[in-house]
Amino acid sequence: MSDNDTTRRRFLQVAGGTTAVALAGCSSSGDGGGSSDDDMDDDSMDNESMDDGSMDNESMDDSEEMDDGDDMDGEEDMDDGMEPTDPADASRVAIDRFSEDAGTLHVRAENPDLPGADEPIDFDANFLTQGYGPDGGVVEYYDFDVQPTEPAPIYAFFRENGDPVEGQLNVVGTVPGDEGYNDFWRVNKVTVPDEYEANTITSAGALMDADYDIETTDTVKNCPIVPDGSTASMRHGDADTGLVEGWYDGEVVSYFTFETLAGAGDSVPLSPIYVSFNTNPGKEGGGPPSGFMTEEGSAQTHNVVATLPGDASYSPLWLVNIYDNADFETVSDLESATDADILASGAANVNCPVVSEE
Repeated sequence: MSDNDTTRRRFLQVAGGTTAVALAGCSSSGDGGGSSDDDMDDDSMDNESMDDGSMDNESMDDSEEMDDGDDMDGEEDMDDGMEPTDPADASRVAIDRFSEDAGTLHVRAENPDLPGADEPIDFDANFLTQGYGPDGGVVEYYDFDVQPTEPAPIYAFFRENGDPVEGQLNVVGTVPGDEGYNDFWRVNKVTVPDEYEANTITSAGALMDADYDIETTDTVKNCPIVPDGSTASMRHGDADTGLVEGWYDGEVVSYFTFETLAGAGDSVPLSPIYVSFNTNPGKEGGGPPSGFMTEEGSAQTHNVVATLPGDASYSPLWLVNIYDNADFETVSDLESATDADILASGAANVNCPVVSEE
């Protein structure tokens, strides 16, 4: 049984009763490559870290070694049967977020109305929820389904002087449906020699074989991989809402960019959310299959998030707590949500970035 099958079954049992960077890993300029100065503001990505022991002459070939023809010099790497690939000429990975391997709450086998494999997804139309913030203000957030707390690695490429490799797409080793995939990516900085040509490395396997210096940072990015052409037009603040391109196994993938979680390291932090469903867990068809309870004639739920972007403890990975829908009318903020009758705590961890608030 896959991890997603196990998580889905556990969630439905808990929630439904008998119902079975360019830099920093994800952000980029408009053409899918490059980096801005704003991307360099994390402590783990500053100039001091670029000059520390992990990048010193002992770990890199010195200029004399770069010229002596040793088998590890950058020039020979470039001559070792590897040629740059123009992303515009590359094939694209077929992405399916709703397969049984990829989805937990949103699985096509259980909901045939979900978009088909590799079909663009309109997240504004189908996966945008309106709830409340901790103080009762209206918030909106996307639903990118259940995600684990362990981030997956993403690789961003830099020259020895610390500049990003212009035009190089970031590299990932997993896509939705693969074991170990996560919307949350831990940034790894790859240092390449001056002779390296952008997009010569187009897969995690080729990167490992190249034996370049790789520094694992504590920065985590929320960047869901989606079918090309997908849309999610809202962000908190003025962040770019377009798709960014990356490499996976020699093919191009597309992903959105949301929050940067500086200092998250090897575990994505959790923040509570309190939700209620049209039918309570434990009753036939109860829990997620029945849909969130909303105000009559409105899309307004009384789901309450405990933190907001800008809060020190904010995270888009929500720990789901389910309250009795008999308390729906009394819940309008965090205090009233925690006072409600909680039917299930910690039912799942769901990637739901907040994109607007009153």
